[in-house]
Amino acid sequence: QLQLAESGGGSVQYGGSLRLSCAASGFTSRFVLDYYAITWFRQAPGKEREGVACSKSHDLTTYYADSVKGRFTISRDDVKNVVYLQMDSLKPEDTAVYYCAAAPKFTFDSGELSDSEYTYWGQGTQVTVSS
Repeated sequence: QLQLAESGGGSVQYGGSLRLSCAASGFTSRFVLDYYAITWFRQAPGKEREGVACSKSHDLTTYYADSVKGRFTISRDDVKNVVYLQMDSLKPEDTAVYYCAAAPKFTFDSGELSDSEYTYWGQGTQVTVSS
């Protein structure tokens, strides 16, 4: 059973940066994340969960929500089984609980940033951006 654990959240001021990590465990084979799409989601109080950034290892493609394009970068270290989300130029509207999720698939009926496509989820990490 794949398990995901986020870390790296915290409080920063407007314009600051944070790097989130999503560590995968619960398997014995190396490079197992090669077979998963990994996506970062976020959910702010009173709002729906939003797909932020997706990484698909098999074809090296990435997808970003319009709200974070040019500011956030997703990357992965498939040797360490860790996926990162580098967040720069943070804004108060980026404040949310950030989750990473994994889907053992290469094609998506509802899109790579749709939460309905994902099977495995982490517990989340809080990001707070003050103005």
